[in-house]
Amino acid sequence: MKLDDKDRAIIRELLKNSKQTTSQLGKKLNMPITTVHNRIKKLEKEQIIRHYTVNLDYKKLGQPILAFIGVTINYQADPKKLINQTEIAKEIKKISCVQECTIMTGGTDLMVKVLASDIMELNDIVTERLRNIVGVDKTQTAIVLKEV
Repeated sequence: MKLDDKDRAIIRELLKNSKQTTSQLGKKLNMPITTVHNRIKKLEKEQIIRHYTVNLDYKKLGQPILAFIGVTINYQADPKKLINQTEIAKEIKKISCVQECTIMTGGTDLMVKVLASDIMELNDIVTERLRNIVGVDKTQTAIVLKEV
C-alpha cells in the first residue's frame, strides 16, 4: 500500500492520541468522516496500524525506575546447544518488568527496556534474572534520569 499525505496526517494524529474519534480527526484534518474511517480501516487491514495502546504514567503505577539494558550474547555459552539471539530475546521478554527487548546491530546484541519499582528490583532483574539466562554474557545498564 502506498501512503499519501492524508494517510500520513491520520497516522500523525493517531500517534498524538489514538483515542480520537473519526469525527474529531475529520475536523482536525479537514476530511469527511467516512474518508477518515475508510483510510483507518485500510491502514489496519494492511497492518500499518497493528494495534492501539496507551501511554501510562509508570511513576503513578509504582514503577518509577526506567532503564535500558544493553545485553551482549556469548554464542558459545552452551557447547551442547546453538545459542540463538531471538530465543534469548524471547526468554528475556518473559521477565515481568521487561517492556521491550530489541535485537540490535553493533556492539550490543539486545536492548532491553525495563520498568522497576526501585533500585533493588532493578538490581534483581539484572543480576539474578538477566545474567542467569544461558547465553547472556554482559549487561550494561543505563538508568533514565528524565524523559522529555
